[in-house]
Amino acid sequence: MLYSRTTGTGKDLVLLHGWGFNSDLFNDLIARYQNQYQITVIDLPGHGRSSVVDGDLDKWCDEIIKLLPDNPILLGWSLGGLLAINIANKVNVSQLILLASSPNFVTTVGWHYGIDAKNFHQFSDTLSLNLSKGLKRFVSLQSQNKTQLKSLNQSIDTLPATTIALNQGLKILLQRDLRQQFEQLDIPIQVVLGKQDTLIPIEIAKWYKQKNTSVTILNTGHLPFLHPDFELRII
Repeated sequence: MLYSRTTGTGKDLVLLHGWGFNSDLFNDLIARYQNQYQITVIDLPGHGRSSVVDGDLDKWCDEIIKLLPDNPILLGWSLGGLLAINIANKVNVSQLILLASSPNFVTTVGWHYGIDAKNFHQFSDTLSLNLSKGLKRFVSLQSQNKTQLKSLNQSIDTLPATTIALNQGLKILLQRDLRQQFEQLDIPIQVVLGKQDTLIPIEIAKWYKQKNTSVTILNTGHLPFLHPDFELRII
């Protein structure tokens, strides 16, 4: 069973977090926008307070879909963005917002906007040696706000992801290519990228713009929604 909670008033907005974290990552974002939107957050399978879900990307998305309100704005960060693309091909979504995300995270023949698979494995292996310590170091490189970091670190310590879910998530990130599904979407899409992101090359902005997708670039890393200049823009 997946954990979710809903707060606020307004148009439905659903937030999907990324690998290794949980929905508490969005607490500051919720506090900022809960008077404008009815916000639902969901812990991904095996992350935070959610149970493990056997299976791959589609199984994860099918469970998430059960918790979605009708025709929501769907926001996905990192791995959550990959899930959001897949979900938007399965059910009605009014708008898609991708934060530091890509339809294909790994470099392949003809696709130069990802990270080398070997480097990706090294990154994940380093984190997995001590997940709590690795994630804390990761977020410390993304924000200088001590209050924000304290809250994030507490969430990382108290709600760790399961090993099974971490392995499932890595498999999704390394193996799934959703470029075709992305190109099939006929809804407003906006993308927010970090100029200093080491996981999503900023060059992918060219590809998104070729697909007539709105792109915003912030002077930040892989957590652009923590940047003070980040703003939700609902089309």
